[in-house]
Amino acid sequence: MARIAVIGAGMGAMAAAARLAVAGHRVAVYERTETYGGAVRRFERDGFAFDTGPGMLTLPAVYRDLFVKTGKEPLESVVDLVQVDPSSRHVFADGTEVALPNASRAGVVAALDEALGEGAGARWGDFLVRAREAWDRTRRPLLEEPLWPNWPVLEEREPYPSVPHKKFLRTRRAGTLSEIGSWELRDPRLLSLLEGYALAYGIDPGSAPASAAILPYMEHAFGTWYVRGGMRELARAVYERCVKRKVAFHFGAEVTGVLEKDGRASGLELADGTLVEADTVVGGGPWRLRGLLPGRELYGTEDVRPYAENLRLGRVVVCLALRGARQPDVAHRTVVHGGPDPEGELCDFAHGELPEPTVRIDRPDDPALRPDPDHESVVLTATVASQGNFDWTAAGMADAFADKMIVAAERALPGLRERILWREVRTPVHTEQETGAEGGAVPPPSLAGGDGTLHPSNSTALPGLFTVGGWSHPGGGLAHAGMSGALVAGLVVEGPEFRGSQ
Repeated sequence: MARIAVIGAGMGAMAAAARLAVAGHRVAVYERTETYGGAVRRFERDGFAFDTGPGMLTLPAVYRDLFVKTGKEPLESVVDLVQVDPSSRHVFADGTEVALPNASRAGVVAALDEALGEGAGARWGDFLVRAREAWDRTRRPLLEEPLWPNWPVLEEREPYPSVPHKKFLRTRRAGTLSEIGSWELRDPRLLSLLEGYALAYGIDPGSAPASAAILPYMEHAFGTWYVRGGMRELARAVYERCVKRKVAFHFGAEVTGVLEKDGRASGLELADGTLVEADTVVGGGPWRLRGLLPGRELYGTEDVRPYAENLRLGRVVVCLALRGARQPDVAHRTVVHGGPDPEGELCDFAHGELPEPTVRIDRPDDPALRPDPDHESVVLTATVASQGNFDWTAAGMADAFADKMIVAAERALPGLRERILWREVRTPVHTEQETGAEGGAVPPPSLAGGDGTLHPSNSTALPGLFTVGGWSHPGGGLAHAGMSGALVAGLVVEGPEFRGSQ
């Protein structure tokens, strides 16, 4: 039985802790805040409750596998997991609207043809076929295995089979997600639809590689899911599974250093001076571990991967307490797309300006989130520059952007402002306080291709030290966090020969 110290109680860290405990190890988690879940948080006031992190889940099989592998109770025995239909409603800049059915390629094609005109659905459907090819090429090395240096598809070869495009007498292929939309989808509304998926994952579509096409494919292929009571319930379920497996949690325990002995990680130092001995240390992202191991290289030359330090995007979340009942048969999620901007809406932040945002509106039909049937809780979310690239503490800046988000949301919810009892505005500053992520940035998922974003591997150059969570392989997102926990547990239990799920 090895002693394993885990830094942080995020979703990836807890997923690893539960698996390691089941493998017979003595696991202790040290979390600097007073709660678990990382970015999967809840804000509560006056009987209203709001998810301030992820609002829905794709690839629920990741958490089903976690619960199967760590105990007899399946995931559905501890949370009420429901498939959302339609998966999303979209309101475009020209006023066109479309509701996309959940996990139905044929249904999506038909809905787009009806809303956007004949041929639009076929172009999107053909795109999904190409996106599936990218998914098939990258799924195993990108998501199910540790990050090995001998996977050329991850760096040298673009996995998305772009359609040749002639421009200025030259034949070119799309290298970014936005170019796919412009050259292959050939409709500004389909371009907005495509870019919205990247924004939801904290990715700038103008610089995202073509392989980011797998993001909409995942939603269309595997569906979108919600947990009754709010997504925070998923974090609670994972935490309680850890506790049942005898994982010890220490809250308010800030880690200030990783200890070394004989060239191996040997424990932790806490802010109060306590030294914790351990045989293995599982930490957060590389940027956090560098601060805990000053002067040490975390990765050998062969393990270095392209790491997009400039992809520092965060989120502004506006929680709205509304008077008036939720109307029946409204979509759980509505996306209001920003107006046309040839440079992309995120570029305005670089100039110190507030863009016209793309806003995601979550309106769960969930009595647990409202004080009574005569009120409604609504969450607005927009992808923005992180605190490191834009000053969200400047006087009036957060409220000014929240006003813009509400104006945009009114295109989908007429009369919204008159219904607001109060609002809570949360910026990347709050994200940094709650998760420790530098600048309140949101980790993007790992993406393949020469210009992709591959997060550092879960193994490090220091024996006995592993990284887990959104800032390490395979990147950010609820499903990716669960995969990260599975990979780390496999590496700790089976050693370097571990090759992932079979």
